[in-house]
Amino acid sequence: QVQLVESGGGLVQAGGSLRLSCAASGRTFSSYAMGWFRQAPGKEREFVAAISRSGGTTYYADSVKGRFTISRDNAKNTVYLQMNSLKPEDTAVYYCGASGLTTSSTRRYDYWGQGTQVAVSS
Repeated sequence: QVQLVESGGGLVQAGGSLRLSCAASGRTFSSYAMGWFRQAPGKEREFVAAISRSGGTTYYADSVKGRFTISRDNAKNTVYLQMNSLKPEDTAVYYCGASGLTTSSTRRYDYWGQGTQVAVSS
């Protein structure tokens, strides 16, 4: 069992930055690939970024490539999402997930956090 808790969301102006954190409980954090997803009102949850168990492989959605960076610290059981050059269309609830695979598929994630709200004003 893995419990995930996101933090770091908030309100920011367009062009600004935020850093999201996702803290995991348990001793098996390093055995999971991790991902960030987001869900805007009235829309389905969509993939943002994923990172492998070791952190050596990362994937990004085209919409965030070059602006967002996913990273992890296995010693701290934490995965991060650094978000730069934020746009109003990045507004959503951001969720982290744990999976046995480094994947963009929502269905492959076994554990989810409760989400953290990100709002970007124009």
